[in-house]
Amino acid sequence: MTFHAHKLLLSAAVLVGLSGTAFAADEVKIRYLASQGGLSPHELADELGYFEGTGITVENIGYATGGPASLIALASGDVELGSAATAAVLNSIIGGNDFVAAFPSNGINDEVQSIFYVLEDSPIRDVKDIAGKSIAVNTLGAHLDYTIREALHSVGLPTDAANQIVVPGPQLEQVLRSKQVDVSAFGYWQTTFEGAARQNGGIRAIFDDTDVLGDIAGGFIVLRRDFINAHPEKAKIFVEQSQRALDYAREHPEETRKILAEALEERGENPDIAQYFRGYGVRPGGKAVERDLQFWIDVLVREGKLKEGELAAKDILYSPDTTASN
Repeated sequence: MTFHAHKLLLSAAVLVGLSGTAFAADEVKIRYLASQGGLSPHELADELGYFEGTGITVENIGYATGGPASLIALASGDVELGSAATAAVLNSIIGGNDFVAAFPSNGINDEVQSIFYVLEDSPIRDVKDIAGKSIAVNTLGAHLDYTIREALHSVGLPTDAANQIVVPGPQLEQVLRSKQVDVSAFGYWQTTFEGAARQNGGIRAIFDDTDVLGDIAGGFIVLRRDFINAHPEKAKIFVEQSQRALDYAREHPEETRKILAEALEERGENPDIAQYFRGYGVRPGGKAVERDLQFWIDVLVREGKLKEGELAAKDILYSPDTTASN
């Protein structure tokens, strides 16, 4: 059975399951910015036909250079959905945006993590050696940025001791091999690029973000609170079906890689890298736990960006029962 035939069958099943409901009465379009080399949970849900018959359509309107750019588009109303590292989401909320963390977009654990690579003959061996060195990251103010700060803090070094250079995901391997940077950081959402680079050999991992942060959500899909208040039932369906897709990916890794390859090809990207996709690293059910947010809240308190007790995880996490503005 072809993928498209499989999708049609899934769509039909969803339609049958939703017959007799009023889900489609309120038509909602959710625009978003995609990430190169990957497929977000809501994109996978759409490919699987999970939104068929719900009155929800999702529309890719381009690429985001990183999470902060996605959040800027969300704040401006250019999109209805953002996707960013937890620290970036918190910073945006501190800046005055009434955002809700709908569900984890990715997580880091033993299977999926961000990995910091050097060339095989590099003198850099561990975290303390990155001080004064250049590190390629996809964007500033997001997960890799804060992971590097935390890594330096953990060994007693100033959090700004390394020089971060912004490099698009598809070029991370190239800038490392050409020695334009000392280290390339492949984010947990860039396992496709990381796998391709590792397969080519000649590089060595020095640490990953689980060494610094432990098992934790890497980032969140973010919605505006006013959007949730305007479409509470649609928001609930959107979150639940996207979480369902996260479970599908964990339970059907090979099928998910095939879906990713086809989606990348349709977007004009390299479909071969889909073989290196290791999953989303999210807990069963696609749920967040308090530590996913509280860890970074505590970091922001330490850095003086928040006062103790000013922000709590429960104020930010999506719940169908608590959508009113805080």
